[in-house]
Amino acid sequence: MPIYEYLCSNCNCKFELRRSFSQSDEAATCPSCNASARKLLSRFTAFSKGAGGEFSPISGAGSGCGTCAATSCASCGLGG
Repeated sequence: MPIYEYLCSNCNCKFELRRSFSQSDEAATCPSCNASARKLLSRFTAFSKGAGGEFSPISGAGSGCGTCAATSCASCGLGG
């Protein structure tokens, strides 16, 4: 079952819901304030580990960490 990301228009809470494809367009309710939330377009990045242990983004798969959109950082181990 896919995981969809949502953003609350009232309190800016970002949350995820696991839903079936048939439920993907149904309204979502914020778990923090019970307001209506909109579905976000999820982004992801794939990485390849090189022979020297370095990580590099796979061409066409995005440009960085799915959490912070950086191309490298210490917190997610993407090299330096």
